[in-house]
Amino acid sequence: GSEMCIRDRSSSTTEIRLDVLQNLGLESVDLLALKSAGVVSENILRVKVVASGVITSAVTIKGLSATAGAQKAIKAAGGKVVE
Repeated sequence: GSEMCIRDRSSSTTEIRLDVLQNLGLESVDLLALKSAGVVSENILRVKVVASGVITSAVTIKGLSATAGAQKAIKAAGGKVVE
């Protein structure tokens, strides 16, 4: 039922910081790229980018959620947030 989804979410969701995004050195980052880089584990289904750390390079994030502050920082650095 619905309770199971909520309980599972904690183990399948993780947060990453802006500086982690930048340190990947990629122009475009999605869940697969994060898994390939070893930033998130294989069982992760959802990633939320949080406004922690600094981002100065243009990075496009695809299919990742981001807090309002993180979206603002990514856009200010010339990047994009794509659903």
